[in-house]
Amino acid sequence: MKEKLYTIPLNDAVNAQDECPFCYIERKVEQDLLDFCLGSSSSYMEADIRDMTDKAGFCRNHFQKMYTYGNTLGNAWILKTHYQRMVGEMQKTFEGFRPGKIARKKILHDKKTAANPISMWVQEKEDSCYICREFKETYARYLNTFFYLFKEDGEFREKIKNSKGFCLPHFGDLCTDADTRLNEKELKEFYDCVLPLMLENMKRVSEDVAWLVEKFDYRNKDADWKNSKDAIPRGMQKLKGGYPADPPYQMNK
Repeated sequence: MKEKLYTIPLNDAVNAQDECPFCYIERKVEQDLLDFCLGSSSSYMEADIRDMTDKAGFCRNHFQKMYTYGNTLGNAWILKTHYQRMVGEMQKTFEGFRPGKIARKKILHDKKTAANPISMWVQEKEDSCYICREFKETYARYLNTFFYLFKEDGEFREKIKNSKGFCLPHFGDLCTDADTRLNEKELKEFYDCVLPLMLENMKRVSEDVAWLVEKFDYRNKDADWKNSKDAIPRGMQKLKGGYPADPPYQMNK
């Protein structure tokens, strides 16, 4: 099947023979978003972009990655106007707040109506992140592309069958989406492919980790490392996704 512009990144991720092609994509998209927010393109100087980041804010994880990325001025500009918005919202929330005693029975049985408006505002901020939101939308498009290729492209299906499978979180997302995106025949083909693939590759990584442990036995000091040298980060990735051994992604100065 001839590649289209929107299928190239997913095919590249599968061709990389990573422990999970969606982890590969996730890392690339997140790095692109950090570059967009703080990189040399100076998006943070554009009023419309900063208006979006002011509204959404960032989660703890992405604030940490923005800090280690570098660009003191960019981070300062983003924080400056985000703080201005936050202070305004906080003041409005506080002005509308009327403290009062709420019966314990009502709190226990009707938490929704008894919720504290200040804590609700704080929780809304905690649940909001510009980078998380942008990634979520992009990730949904890649899931769409995966099922399109799986249904329409025999070569892509073969590459999946011969891949290293997926990390458990992304595998779970695929299973959730498969039930609504595939018909009965396609579902059978999908699960006939991915279930043995996942089991085989979980066992493979498990064996690599086990052999790494055995290499610390003095009797095996001269034995071949096999595929165990990087078993720890790969083992962690397979279970939870991501790249534990990655250095911080930093601005290209």
